[in-house]
Amino acid sequence: MRILGISAFYHDSAASIIENGEIIAAAQEERFTRKKQDASFPSKAVRYCLDEANISLDQLDAVVFYDKPLLKFERLLETYYSFAPKGIASFIKSIPVWLREKMFLKKILKDELNEIGQLGKTPLLFPEHHLSHAASAFYPSNFKSAAVVTIDGVGEWATASICHGDNEGLKILRELKFPHSLGLLYSAFTYYLGFKVNSGEYKLMGLAPYGNNNQQTQEFVDKIKTELIHVYDDGSVWLNQKYFNYATGLKMTANSKWEKLFGVPKREPESSLEQVHCDLGFAIQQVTEEVVIKMCKEAKKLTGANKLCLAGGVALNCVANGKLEDEDLFDEIYIQPAAGDAGGALGAALAAYHIYYEKPRVFNGQMDTMKGTYLGPRPEEKEIQNMLKKNGAIGHHYENFQILCDTVSKAINDGQVIGWMQGRMEFGPRALGNRSILGDPRNPEMQKKLNLKIKYRESFRPFAPSVLDRKAESYFQMKGKSPYMLLVKPIKEEIKNKKPDDYDHYDLKDKLYFERSTLPAITHIDYSARIQTVHKESNPRFHQLINTFENLSGCGAVINTSFNVRGEPIVCTPADAYRCFMRTEMDILVVGDYIFLKEEQPALADKSNWQEEYTLD
Repeated sequence: MRILGISAFYHDSAASIIENGEIIAAAQEERFTRKKQDASFPSKAVRYCLDEANISLDQLDAVVFYDKPLLKFERLLETYYSFAPKGIASFIKSIPVWLREKMFLKKILKDELNEIGQLGKTPLLFPEHHLSHAASAFYPSNFKSAAVVTIDGVGEWATASICHGDNEGLKILRELKFPHSLGLLYSAFTYYLGFKVNSGEYKLMGLAPYGNNNQQTQEFVDKIKTELIHVYDDGSVWLNQKYFNYATGLKMTANSKWEKLFGVPKREPESSLEQVHCDLGFAIQQVTEEVVIKMCKEAKKLTGANKLCLAGGVALNCVANGKLEDEDLFDEIYIQPAAGDAGGALGAALAAYHIYYEKPRVFNGQMDTMKGTYLGPRPEEKEIQNMLKKNGAIGHHYENFQILCDTVSKAINDGQVIGWMQGRMEFGPRALGNRSILGDPRNPEMQKKLNLKIKYRESFRPFAPSVLDRKAESYFQMKGKSPYMLLVKPIKEEIKNKKPDDYDHYDLKDKLYFERSTLPAITHIDYSARIQTVHKESNPRFHQLINTFENLSGCGAVINTSFNVRGEPIVCTPADAYRCFMRTEMDILVVGDYIFLKEEQPALADKSNWQEEYTLD
């Protein structure tokens, strides 16, 4: 039985395909179109999935869309009615689009699919949004029974859910309903602090540790919890809509009311960051962690389960995940690596297979059934040769991969920056060693170099370590594994550097470049790191490279950041990788068994500027 899952038309559209319950392929449309968080129908991702499964559309048993559009339309109408006459401008703008397009989604899906091939009489199925999220986490987890918590902005009506997964069964026990939403609250702060909603939440999470844990920050927390949100003991929340504009408006917040409440004007995008912005970020991160932990305590109470699965956009808040794990509520926590809407495509397919068709699960005895989330296309030799010819590129081919690892490890040890492209592309927002930029975490200049000369992004944003699984506990206060870079944990005391006595009086720039540990390039300002544990069974090549670097340097970790510049999706093809390599100050590019040295390459024929090509995130 072959099932195609699709998410589309909001943001981060994607496709996935499963065969007899096995995940064959999954990819986001943005990787193919080069439009970040592309919301259009994922025609290129669908084609890739069909090719990977070696089937045509008419051989599918079902196509599954990740939510119920008519329920979403019902929520839209009821919301506008409830707030009327407020929101008339937004109503006039959005309702015609719904009437013209989204009301007839079934026809749109069929038309789009028939552009790819002949769909025939293949049924179209529509599970609920949060059921798709829950299925994306529970079914790949290899847990026979688990509590499942999903938290995001909003699906149809639900903004969060607690479910119980038991073998093939997955039952929704509780739901939080729009407009009350932890995800939308966090996005409101993302917007107010000058970042882009649905992509800048990562920046807010990275900014938060620069906040001071002082009286002003505590006053911000108190104002959030007394004016903006009421947090109940079971983790449910109520948001005071007089402060928000997302229900019927075109902005997230009622800016004048926020300015009066916090005494801080809305920060304009790209403007300078001040300490008060950091303090506000720290405050909302604290509230978010509190709500997440309370929701998961309620899930434990309702299900009695000793294992937990997480999905939805808020499950990408790695700091909250680390704090949740510290609570020791569950024996194991599994987080879907594509926890946002892209992962809904996979969850929809799995929900159809196990719930609608009542097919049994297959447990593979590994960490999960996600195949390391390496589910995208691989660089083919033909693509590499085409890239070489088109650009006149000079590459060195290595028959022996160990010799390639020796060469790259020496370059990393010498302070060089490596573009690293191997095997199948990652599904989800994290680069996990197949589409990565690598560097030496011991190098105190590396964070500045990567941010300013490679990624061209804000200097405060931290970089993550990829560490050999056997070495993780040597550097970080953690037990177990973090294969998908979804946990933030403190570094070990043994590698910390003591703060100066006057550290709290440093400005943001001086705090940023203070060497906090013997691995300064991956140690965040609060002495934490977002960790990826690298396992030989899921990524043998990346594991071999880091193992080789350890043998040379004594360090069993490397910096790992996604292979892209700011505003660009992660690279997909060898051509994408070479263009990004040549547009930045990366020193070496590795694609499969080929090494490209920057000084040997001819000037890039394509003179276009990445800043003009990609909208800043």
